[in-house]
Amino acid sequence: MTARAECYLSGHANPFEESVARVVSYRNAGADCLYVPGIADAETIGRLVREVEAPVNVVMGLAGSPLSVTQLEDLGVKRVSIGGSLARATFGVIQRAAEEIRDRGTFRYSDGQVPDAELCRFFAGRQELSTP
Repeated sequence: MTARAECYLSGHANPFEESVARVVSYRNAGADCLYVPGIADAETIGRLVREVEAPVNVVMGLAGSPLSVTQLEDLGVKRVSIGGSLARATFGVIQRAAEEIRDRGTFRYSDGQVPDAELCRFFAGRQELSTP
């Protein structure tokens, strides 16, 4: 079970201290993964991992998320969520394509698409996607 402490999102006066107190309580009650949404910097993440002594989940993929999976692993993070960022990135592609069609009447957005056969092979687990 993943337990969340949303102190950073709710504007708590002492979000780190309160988050640690809450997730340690959740850990002691049986939670096996602890999640404090709203933190994204290495220093705070590393400190959280050290203080709670349990698997920690972080959310990445938001605008300005500078840390890589390797950096998060090095900090001791055990689970990474991406929330709705993949969908929002996809909607960004759709929005830019629609604006191109509307504003220029062109279809250059399609130059970066993945061929259907390649997608089928990818989702069947037989190959990696090439990048345009």
